[in-house]
Amino acid sequence: MNTLLANDSPTNLTEFSVSELSGSIKRTVENAFDHVRVRGEISGYRGQHSSGHAYFSLKDDRARIDAVIWKGTFPRIKFRPEEGMEVIATGKVTTFPGSSKYQIVIENLEPAGAGALMALIEERRRKLAAEGLFDQGRKRPLPFLPQVIGVVTSPTGAVIRDILHRISDRFPVHVVVWPVKVQGEGSGDEVAAAIRGFNGIAPGGPVKRPDVLIVARGGGSLEDLWSFNDEAVVRAAAESEIPLISAVGHETDWTLIDHAADVRAPTPTGAAEMAVPVKADLDAQIANLTARLRNCTSRHMDHRRQSVRALVRALPSLDQLLALPRRRFDEAAAGLGRGLERTTVVKRRSFERASSGLRLELLTNRLAQQRQLLADRIMRSERCLERQLLREHNRVAKAGASLSALPARLIGQLQRERQHLASLSRHADTAVSHALARSRAAIAAQDRVLQSLSYTNVMKRGFAVIRDENDRPLTRAADVGLGRAVSLQFADGRIAAVTGESGEIADRPAAPPQPKKRPAKPEPGSDPPKQGSLF
Repeated sequence: MNTLLANDSPTNLTEFSVSELSGSIKRTVENAFDHVRVRGEISGYRGQHSSGHAYFSLKDDRARIDAVIWKGTFPRIKFRPEEGMEVIATGKVTTFPGSSKYQIVIENLEPAGAGALMALIEERRRKLAAEGLFDQGRKRPLPFLPQVIGVVTSPTGAVIRDILHRISDRFPVHVVVWPVKVQGEGSGDEVAAAIRGFNGIAPGGPVKRPDVLIVARGGGSLEDLWSFNDEAVVRAAAESEIPLISAVGHETDWTLIDHAADVRAPTPTGAAEMAVPVKADLDAQIANLTARLRNCTSRHMDHRRQSVRALVRALPSLDQLLALPRRRFDEAAAGLGRGLERTTVVKRRSFERASSGLRLELLTNRLAQQRQLLADRIMRSERCLERQLLREHNRVAKAGASLSALPARLIGQLQRERQHLASLSRHADTAVSHALARSRAAIAAQDRVLQSLSYTNVMKRGFAVIRDENDRPLTRAADVGLGRAVSLQFADGRIAAVTGESGEIADRPAAPPQPKKRPAKPEPGSDPPKQGSLF
């Protein structure tokens, strides 16, 4: 069997290099598929590359094609690609000669019909609802009268003008606007950042923290409102500590932020109406309540006035009220004299019990102690005065010794010091004299008390003290026996006696009175006796 080699076979095919063949294929594909629309499911999407481009695939149940979105195309795409999302991609097909692959360069991207978008929204809604972001327990009530309102919307649209106009008509308050994009690439991130930014404002700072937030956008298609279905926006609305009103689209438009917001408004204008009340209505309500309060107060006062009149008629007369107190007063006045007499008797007995415990020895010892204490104080005062005078004399002597060396202006100062010393000496003498006078007055008062309590003053009125042979006083007749020797002490002396029958006492000659010793006169030249202690 003869074999024919390939290089020996005759052929008329044109020979191409690999680059030429790849370039020809690239031009053929690009010319044939210059502008196509491809429907498929996004697969392998991992976000934008560090270069800004995005690489992924489009697939269906039987085929797969690589896709790329260049960095400059992303701002024009309304939807952010997501894994598993069914889309319609518009672009051109091209090849990549380096790996013999073909791909579609996407210029526009849109969801594959409203049904696909609604399915995606429903799937996302179920996911976020399972996390509890839509629970009614998380929603907070709106403040009745906010002082600051924060608005997240586009600064150039009609929405912000409608909101400001409505707030100004109803109840003018301070409005802070956070400008954002409300559609297109990155609009969802800006809205989420604005909500978190308002919540991050510290109370009392230079920028007033809003009391309520309004996230607003005008009406549009489902694709136009897609940014408010973004998961980041929904989570930011659910995490907001400030009560949030969602006002996206018209009344028939629903987005996921409406479920996460505390209150959903049908329109941006309706959100402004929910945020603040009508000032005129409040004024009218206050006026109505004021009138009702005034009328109620007037009726209440009339009712109270009638009740007081009824109570006054039921009260007894003044004479009836004072009859019983007057009788009690008369009875108390009648018993006052007897009470004073009884009180006097009780006080006299109490005084007698207290005076029976007083003894002459106690008062005498106390007077002796006080006299000794006064004498010690006088001696200390005299010694202190002598030392002070000695120090002053020494200081004056030293000053006089150096007087000749002092200038004339110091001589006057020395004279003033001498005068001051003389004044201090006089003050010391006066103080000592006053102290002695107060001490003498205190001693005299104590002596008067002693004399008033002494039993010798009682004997001067005709009483006598009967003492036994041991010089002890006898206070009862039962203690005096027959024929017992006793002594009778009178105010001017004593007499001896012997008791007789029936308690008669036989007199004895009275003892001669003892002559009083006169104090010895001090010898000439000796110091006078010092004053003893009076206490």
